[in-house]
Amino acid sequence: MLSTQSRLADISAQVEAGQRVSYDDGVFLAEQADPLVLGRLANIVRERKNGNLAFYNTNIHLNPTNVCVYRCVFCAFRSDLKAERGYTFTDDQIRARVGEAKAAGATEIHVVGGLHHQKPFDWYVNIVRVIHEAYPELHIKAWTAVEINWFSYLTKKPTKWVLEQLIEAGLGSMPGGGAEIFHPDIRDKICEHKADGTGWLDIHREAHKLGLRTNATMLYGHIEEPWHRVDHLCRLRELQDETHGFQTFIPLAFHPENTGLDHIQKPSGLTDLSVIALSRIMLDNFDHIKAYWIMLGEKTAQVALGFGADDLDGTVIHELIYHDAGAKTPEGMTVPQLHHLITEAGRVPVERDTLYRRVHREGATWRSGEPIRA
Repeated sequence: MLSTQSRLADISAQVEAGQRVSYDDGVFLAEQADPLVLGRLANIVRERKNGNLAFYNTNIHLNPTNVCVYRCVFCAFRSDLKAERGYTFTDDQIRARVGEAKAAGATEIHVVGGLHHQKPFDWYVNIVRVIHEAYPELHIKAWTAVEINWFSYLTKKPTKWVLEQLIEAGLGSMPGGGAEIFHPDIRDKICEHKADGTGWLDIHREAHKLGLRTNATMLYGHIEEPWHRVDHLCRLRELQDETHGFQTFIPLAFHPENTGLDHIQKPSGLTDLSVIALSRIMLDNFDHIKAYWIMLGEKTAQVALGFGADDLDGTVIHELIYHDAGAKTPEGMTVPQLHHLITEAGRVPVERDTLYRRVHREGATWRSGEPIRA
């Protein structure tokens, strides 16, 4: 049996040679490797894939309603229908948000929200259609697999049909939310009623078959163990081997404030960096790992650019979900601020669109160009 140092040296040699790390070795890294060792290995993979580049986009969030039929124990965003804090956007409010996006030069609008049990599927389709008709050049990244699963339940139609209706209305890609932790031992405790891990993966498989690119996430730092994280990453890696449809993986740090798990201490900065690094090492078939600055904070996200991350997300104007859970970060960041974070970390900032094409910009006017290569 290999000693800890010998095993670590063996795994390091695999990473340096560009070989895949196994589930068992991933668990070993998650449980025993020093964060700085993880960071060194992750940076090898990061620079092999993306060189010295660090990506961002100019985007705005739209959360059309916080009314939600589910009561996930980790969620601080949801509201009951009759609660004072509950809200639902009108078409005019949606158009106003899109107009703001256009004026700011955004290339993407990111749409997720609650599952309002009194709204029909057409209401959700109409949100995509209103945005697309108001500004067809704006890329619409909308509705997680959990929402797609709910739409299928509402309509009694297959998820493929649901996705086809949304694509026809203007859907451009899907975010990666709702993945949480796939393993049922954890998922059944934190979000037992919504789409299970297999269902989440099946919906992304269906989306990839229809030509949609999607993202993937993992919510960490609550009641899961390190091996649950590795299991989650391996399931994503397996689907990516099959479809090649994922663009970016985003580890999401759990924020306990205002949730049913508010007795749990939020993950430390070292945990954040270790999870990002582990993700970069395990997900050898993902092109990008995102350090979502809204959840991590600007300083940790900046350091993460040396721990495997190559993307900071973007300007993220009007983000509500994680701020409701106690995030202290700003509710948006300017392009000069993003550039400063990236250059101070020794990386080269590159504006991308949602599909990782280089954005050529003159003020608020922009066009997408060639796919970005390191």
